[in-house]
Amino acid sequence: MSEAVLTERRDGVLIITINRPEARNAINLDVAHGIAAGLDELDGDAQLALGVLTGAGSGFSAGMDLKAFAEGKRPWVEGRGFAGIVRKPSRKPLIAAIEGFAVAGGLEVALACDLLVAARGAKLGTPEAKRGLVAAGGALLRLPRRIPYHFAMEMALTGDLYPAERLYEVGLVNRIAEPGQALETALELAGAIAQNAPLSLRGSKRILEHAPEWPLREMWDRQEEISGPIFASADAREGAVAFAEKRAPDWQGK
Repeated sequence: MSEAVLTERRDGVLIITINRPEARNAINLDVAHGIAAGLDELDGDAQLALGVLTGAGSGFSAGMDLKAFAEGKRPWVEGRGFAGIVRKPSRKPLIAAIEGFAVAGGLEVALACDLLVAARGAKLGTPEAKRGLVAAGGALLRLPRRIPYHFAMEMALTGDLYPAERLYEVGLVNRIAEPGQALETALELAGAIAQNAPLSLRGSKRILEHAPEWPLREMWDRQEEISGPIFASADAREGAVAFAEKRAPDWQGK
């Protein structure tokens, strides 16, 4: 793991931290490979239920490191795209914990996560239009699937930054934390999720991700392909037995 990205395990949760606070956690090639390695670790370890992605210091990420990009160092990872995440996020649930700011490519990294926790007053936005660019790292693809179309259009065309509280109102941010508490609030949410069955978590995420793409006539069959094996799993039986016996279930992930 690169020092540009740090990982820490805490009660079945993998914390992945972008560690370039001196550069506003700008995404360079080392960060991209570090995030990709963190996602591989998360998905490859049965002891990990989900992850939290955050930034060191006062902010989440200011986006792509333009200086490195100008030197020809593109922060892309084969198969995963920009920042090692935007084209291929983790299979397991991932929470973004945002302090201070998540702008441009930084917001696109957060949007590749499944849930967003942001500190009160944090600024989020896609200012690319102000720089003669386009938010091509996933923001224009993901925003209209998560917030009202006209608000997504306003964000893209104005390039303005919005406080976390406003984005909570439109449904982009799941929880608002007090300043300095975004990671702890995200870990509280992660703790609640981590108590649930791992197959159920991955299956639910997969269905929610892909259901908008499924034709109406196929959606029930497509869901059955994912949910059927989960209903037939040992964990499904364990969940029912544990409920009947009024005890906590012992998930095996199979």
